[in-house]
Amino acid sequence: QVQLVESGGGLVQAGGSLRLSCAASGRTFSSYAMGWFRQGPGKGLEWVADITSGGSGTSYGDSVKGRFTISRDNAENTVYLLMNNLKPEDTAVYYCAKAEDYSIPPYAWDYWGQGAQVTVSS
Repeated sequence: QVQLVESGGGLVQAGGSLRLSCAASGRTFSSYAMGWFRQGPGKGLEWVADITSGGSGTSYGDSVKGRFTISRDNAENTVYLLMNNLKPEDTAVYYCAKAEDYSIPPYAWDYWGQGAQVTVSS
């Protein structure tokens, strides 16, 4: 079993920044890739970014590329999402997810966090 706990959400004005954290427990953190997803009001689930198990490879959705940065600290079992230049359309519940152990892209996601609300005011 793996537990994922997000933190760092909140209310921010457009143009501002937030950093989300996702702490993992229960399995060897460095053996799997991690990702971030979001679901805006009335919208479906959207992939935001992912990062390889060692942290050397990252990928981003077009809507966040150049503004968001995913990173991880394997010593702290934590993945981060730094969000800069936030826009009202970034308002969503953000979820971290764990990829299946030792998997390669396209990843299958087998554990999810509970979600963190991010609200961007105009």
